[in-house]
Amino acid sequence: MPEAVPGRRGFPAGRAFGLLAAVFVIAFGVAVLLLASDQQRVIEVNGRLQERTFPEIIRYQRLARNLEQLRQEGERIFAVSSHASRQQSMFVVTLIASHPSVLEHPEAARLAREVEQFLGQVVGQSSRSDKRPMGHYDEWQGIAARLGILVDDISIEGINLAGSDLQQASTAMNLARYKLMAVLLLVGLFLVVLVVLVRRHLIHPLQRIDRALSGLSADKPAPVFNTSRLLEIQAVEEAIREHHALLVQNEEIRRGLESLANKDGLTGLMNRRHFMQSAEVELQRAQRYRRPVTVAMADLDFFKKLNDTYGHAAGDAVLKAFAERVREALRQSDLVCRYGGEEFAFLFPEISTVETVKLAERLRAGCADNEVLLPDGRRVTVTVSIGLADASECPIEAALRHADEALYEAKRQGRNRVVIGDAGAVTNPIQENP
Repeated sequence: MPEAVPGRRGFPAGRAFGLLAAVFVIAFGVAVLLLASDQQRVIEVNGRLQERTFPEIIRYQRLARNLEQLRQEGERIFAVSSHASRQQSMFVVTLIASHPSVLEHPEAARLAREVEQFLGQVVGQSSRSDKRPMGHYDEWQGIAARLGILVDDISIEGINLAGSDLQQASTAMNLARYKLMAVLLLVGLFLVVLVVLVRRHLIHPLQRIDRALSGLSADKPAPVFNTSRLLEIQAVEEAIREHHALLVQNEEIRRGLESLANKDGLTGLMNRRHFMQSAEVELQRAQRYRRPVTVAMADLDFFKKLNDTYGHAAGDAVLKAFAERVREALRQSDLVCRYGGEEFAFLFPEISTVETVKLAERLRAGCADNEVLLPDGRRVTVTVSIGLADASECPIEAALRHADEALYEAKRQGRNRVVIGDAGAVTNPIQENP
């Protein structure tokens, strides 16, 4: 777990999602316990139905069936015409009246004894003749109606006995169904909350981090993040910002090293190695497309004498001043380097030697017309000799050699002038200032 950083507000991802999981587990556990209690109630009702209710229902059904048979045998006593048949029915009535299922029910036992006594009297009175004992039939109809009502009551009582348990089971099952729906809703809500939190605090920040890493560059500004509430994401975002700062710092160092490697430390112009590489590329391009290109060599006049007279600090000041004149006089596309000591090399793309003379003359005149302030406060005027050569059909080394020969010719003719090497003639010669 990342350490808390002063000023950083948030919470660890493990703790946050652990807390969310704990809340869900507790809620889900409570719901499961409630479901288990309802299930236990259903199991208890089912056991009660099997152990007590169903035997009771069977007993009530048997009692109702016996009472109904008792009524039917009484009807048979009034319906048959022979005494023997009445005695058989009376025997059955006696058996039913003494049946345990009838005796266990007080009201049924009382009514069965009354029926037995009444039918016994009827059968006894009718024993002297085979005629049907219809004189007592109306009274029997009242007793039979009471038997029918008792049969219905006993049947309903048995049904109600089962209905009560079934109602309890149905209530428990309905509650279990509602609780199960609540559990499913809880699970769905948890999943929705989890997805929303994961997308907001993990997926979206990671997507922003991925985009930031894909576009991370020292040339672009530092990435800006919407601060996440998770400390881990904040740590990654902070690391990306620090990495960008390192990229910027490394790029500055790289450019500084590249500048040191490619530029002359005193004048700020290209050094010889970098100039030769760049000039070779430019020359190949010009020769491939048959475009004009010119090279030049320049040398400060009487530079050794200036050093001996005023010191090396004065020589350095003159070299820096000449570099400034070069930057002012030449085009942005022109290449120039400090070739060595007080000698400089040039490459002029897209321009012929004749047209280059104008640029070279501007540089020469600028040097001749301006004084250089030395460190000791004195001022000197330093002139420059320049040799030009066409480079459109030869290697860079050969072209520079021709320009160097033209430079030597400018020196021989009196310095402070521009000479075209391949022409072998002085172009706009200017006498050295006294």
